[in-house]
Amino acid sequence: MLFILEKVPAQVSLDFSTNLPLVVIDTYGNTIVDEPKVAANLKIIYEEGKENKLTDAANIYDGRIGIEIRGRSSSHYPQKPYLFETRNSDDSNNNVSLLGMPEENDWCLLSFYNDKSFARNILAFTMFREMGHYAPRARLCEVILNNEYQGIYLLTEKIKRDKNRVDIAKLKDSDNSGEEVSGGYIFKVDYHSSSDSWKSAYKAYGYPSFDVYFVYEYPDEEDITTEQKSYIHDYVSIYEAALRGPNYRDEMTGYKAYLDELSFIDYFIVNEVARNNDGFKKSRYFHKDKNGEIVAGPVWDFDWAWKNINECFIFKATDGSGWAYKVNDCNPHVKSPGWMIRLFQDDWFSSQTNCRYFELREHTINDNRLYAIVDSVYNLVEDAADRHFQRWDILGRNVGAPEVGSQPTTYLGEVAKLKDWIETRLTWLDENMIGECNTTGVETILADMNIRIGPNPVIDVLEIEVEEEIKEVIVIDVLGRVKLRKSIMNKSGSLNVGQLRRDVYIVQLVMENGNRVFKKIAKY
Repeated sequence: MLFILEKVPAQVSLDFSTNLPLVVIDTYGNTIVDEPKVAANLKIIYEEGKENKLTDAANIYDGRIGIEIRGRSSSHYPQKPYLFETRNSDDSNNNVSLLGMPEENDWCLLSFYNDKSFARNILAFTMFREMGHYAPRARLCEVILNNEYQGIYLLTEKIKRDKNRVDIAKLKDSDNSGEEVSGGYIFKVDYHSSSDSWKSAYKAYGYPSFDVYFVYEYPDEEDITTEQKSYIHDYVSIYEAALRGPNYRDEMTGYKAYLDELSFIDYFIVNEVARNNDGFKKSRYFHKDKNGEIVAGPVWDFDWAWKNINECFIFKATDGSGWAYKVNDCNPHVKSPGWMIRLFQDDWFSSQTNCRYFELREHTINDNRLYAIVDSVYNLVEDAADRHFQRWDILGRNVGAPEVGSQPTTYLGEVAKLKDWIETRLTWLDENMIGECNTTGVETILADMNIRIGPNPVIDVLEIEVEEEIKEVIVIDVLGRVKLRKSIMNKSGSLNVGQLRRDVYIVQLVMENGNRVFKKIAKY
């Protein structure tokens, strides 16, 4: 990787102002290192719709923090990423709301040295959230550290167990048996050490020489008990055995008994739309609630995504091709478990992935929707970007991930390059998406009936009118699971769908005469 030193001195004058939230950190002369956290003071100044000045009072936060450098490769970039915790005067945790995000004490400042669009993580987080899953909330900001300007950052939630983050049961050190030991857990595939991880009982699927390791995230290596380690080890091993077994498609004894299929499908789609170099081999999170299944996510770490990287044939292709989930073909340092390879050998799973992808293409991953997210970032940081690229002279230069092709010399050029990449990638995925959307078992919509089912998209209440008597209304998700059922016994009626998450559903009308009518709706 090529790193370029800053172009201009970073000293900040008192008349500094920005339309973004202004994050000001003073470490009292201490140097920030990669563990342990050093004491510092944090001020956050922000009022929407005005220029926020360095001389303004800190109206969002003004208090103690502990701060350290975070990340692996990104920690070596000139613009450092940070992890910090908000603290009380006695250094205990201080749960606070920052910039409208729910109260917590652990936060990240992600740098943009490897993302000159400022949009890559925001795109992925927004997609996953709009699919109905938790993804870290984030706000763009500008950072001043010890009176030196550090550029644009993404202030974001750290992935952790919390009712407003990964909402799973709290696991106490006394929860060592029975129902209590079953959750919740967060674990991941990532860089690991002998103390913070366990070795899978199975090699990577399709790669008999590749060892796979899972890292403890919650409880972490310091807090997890021996019994809790045994439980999560055994649960993952039993799941992997079921996935590899001859009856792995079985509803009761196969993989479906151990994982949340929709989360794996949606995780796959987000990381494949972005062709994320890291999405299946590192920074890959899973979680499991009490008495629950393995859930994929949250998504994380997209600064090596949405671009062509001269590292492996999968990621260097400029025609939009390549499957990120097959990253083990590139013999990465951190090995992927390869679960997706086996899952796609199930025609049902492949079919559901295909259906889900093309349904999402109508709204959440519609080209114009993704372009609008990129444009919203551009409009927000257009002025601040000039300062950022004066501080970090990287426009037109290949820094961070080794990209293929020429580098734009303007910020607007970076935005245009990202949009072009998205268009190329989506075109290839449209033509090559895994599986075939199989509608076997779903009767054809009766075109000669006068039917009104709307509004579509719907927010809260769905109104239904037909010419024949309706016996029952059933709402089914894309995986074929019944989410709502109501008897109507009339030619019209209403159905409250407000409790359903934002997604695409099939509304099935069971008529008194035995006919069945189907309509696809989007729930917003």
